[in-house]
Amino acid sequence: MTDPHANALLQPWDGALGAPPFDKVRDEDFLPAFETAMAWHRDEIAAIAGEGGPATFDIVIAALERSGAPLARVRRLFWTLSSAQGTPGIRAIEGQVSAMLSAHGTAISHDAALAARVAAVHDARHDAGLTAEQIRLVESSHAGFRRGGAELAPAQKARFAAIDARLSALAVQFGHNVLAATVDWVLDLGPNDLAGLPAGLCDAAAGRAAAKGRAGRYHVTLDRTDYESFLTFSARRDLREALWRAFTDRCDGGAHDNWPVIAEMLALRQERATLLGYADHAHYALEDSMAHDPAAAADLLAQLWEPGKRRAAEEAAELQALIDAGGDSFALAPWDWRFYAEQVRRDRYALDGGALAEHLRLDAVRQAAFDSAARLYGLTFTRRTDIAGYHPDVSAWEVGDATGALVGLLFTDYLARPEKHGGAWMGSLRVQEAMDGDVRPVVYLVANFAAAPPPDTAATRLSIDEARTLFHEFGHALHGLLSRVTYPSQSGTAVARDFVEFPSKFMENWIVSRDVLSSFGVPDALIDAIRNAGSYGQGFATVELISCALVDLAMHRSHGAAADPRGFVAAELERLGMPTEIGLRHRFPYFTHIFDGGYASAYYSYAWSEALDADAFEAFLATGDIFDSALAARFRDEILAAGDSRDPMDSFRAFLGRTPDASALMRARHLVDA
Repeated sequence: MTDPHANALLQPWDGALGAPPFDKVRDEDFLPAFETAMAWHRDEIAAIAGEGGPATFDIVIAALERSGAPLARVRRLFWTLSSAQGTPGIRAIEGQVSAMLSAHGTAISHDAALAARVAAVHDARHDAGLTAEQIRLVESSHAGFRRGGAELAPAQKARFAAIDARLSALAVQFGHNVLAATVDWVLDLGPNDLAGLPAGLCDAAAGRAAAKGRAGRYHVTLDRTDYESFLTFSARRDLREALWRAFTDRCDGGAHDNWPVIAEMLALRQERATLLGYADHAHYALEDSMAHDPAAAADLLAQLWEPGKRRAAEEAAELQALIDAGGDSFALAPWDWRFYAEQVRRDRYALDGGALAEHLRLDAVRQAAFDSAARLYGLTFTRRTDIAGYHPDVSAWEVGDATGALVGLLFTDYLARPEKHGGAWMGSLRVQEAMDGDVRPVVYLVANFAAAPPPDTAATRLSIDEARTLFHEFGHALHGLLSRVTYPSQSGTAVARDFVEFPSKFMENWIVSRDVLSSFGVPDALIDAIRNAGSYGQGFATVELISCALVDLAMHRSHGAAADPRGFVAAELERLGMPTEIGLRHRFPYFTHIFDGGYASAYYSYAWSEALDADAFEAFLATGDIFDSALAARFRDEILAAGDSRDPMDSFRAFLGRTPDASALMRARHLVDA
């Protein structure tokens, strides 16, 4: 066994503000660190399971919460680097690490003596003098063991373990395929191919080409930020189509084909759900969500789908008329929609996306997010140049409150790099908890914004959608930073999947507000244009999002989708009447949310959380001040601070005094009359 004193990954983090020892991380240390940390955790579990005394909250549940701390540190550090700074050494062991963690977790869930002690605490929970927070933790722990297969017969447990191990391996394979297919392709352009493109995109594309020894050329990648910007502004229809096809054809056949991976994952998810007594994977996945049942999720999506399609049809007709008026004879296609919609915004609403991006410099938008948190919650953000990240692009920020007390540590990593997974996300390296003292959180934000060369956050320009993304992920970070719970498994973003996107969607409202936009020099005319254009394009946006959610839900409710997932998706889209001019936001062969993330059956969560967000933000608008201090304090205390210490519906009721009004989402998406 590895000498713990020789492996830096096994040591407590003693960096400033609890920062991990990024400078001491060696790829080759991870596997022995995992082996040792798992052995330590197994010893702790054996002691809890074998305790001879009565099964009480402190002896069983609290002890479980304290157990595995070194393993948690190694695990969080590994997956942070795997997603944001994946070296060849880390990529090579991802599958092995995933298998080790899956087997370790399953063994704990299947420990009969431990499960019995958890069940005993659960049976006596209402007579043990526990707080509401403790009762919820007991119930969550008990449900976790049950959902992990603790109540299965021995042969079923063995099959369950095999399924979980295989699903973990397939998820890693799926993600590797997507990453490989994304980085393997580039659109190589010359100076005559840049018509319509904004300066920021050209600068970033030139920098990428120069870095590959192609000075004077321009490289556009399959990162979503490049993709959406190019389709919005490029006047070259042939190049828009080439990029669209390359983006949407990823992993749909060829060397990185993900359809066989999807088929096997669907079959295994269904088998696991059946083993546990659920009708299908969707019922299994949604049991502990706010929706609780797939029918409730489907009902919300159905309320949006037909109005969204009607509005999209109106928009499509208008865009086709614009094409025809320009003397062209082609039919509107998916690679045309963003380009002509941008013309409508520019001509009708005077919203020039390229001009707006000149004001939306990355550093300014990041500072605007910090300033918004300062006005809402009294937070301060101080750059700590003495705290190193895992890459030179990473910045460290000490977060304090209005009294000067430490809130936590935030790392930001915003610029695109080939070794990153695509998209944007927030994660926790250390969660807030207060079991044995006040532990402050360490969280990080990652995005893939196309950098101005050399990597320069002050010069990097963002689109309004990218600025929303920055604020969205910052909302997740605030959820982690402002958590105030006792137990680590209830901390911050460890909430129901259809609640976790609520604080992040909510934060997006501030980036399009007059107060915030004017703070970094956006002219009044452009701010007015953004506000006036807010209702435009909601048909497209609704159809693009809701179609993915509907097919995801249907796929995981079906017992036959695994036989031919490609055919199932095509048939389901035909049944729904999916407009051919609008593509899925995420085609399933690269839909990492569903097959390399936690959103299987739950992509609807974005719409559900958006309904909560729309209702909550209407309350702020009603005060006449979106920075209303009393309402902000209540949101902080009842939503952000509460974590999973109570049912999320109870948290929402505590904030607004009632259950959510789903019609607020129809108003926010301007679909009331559609």
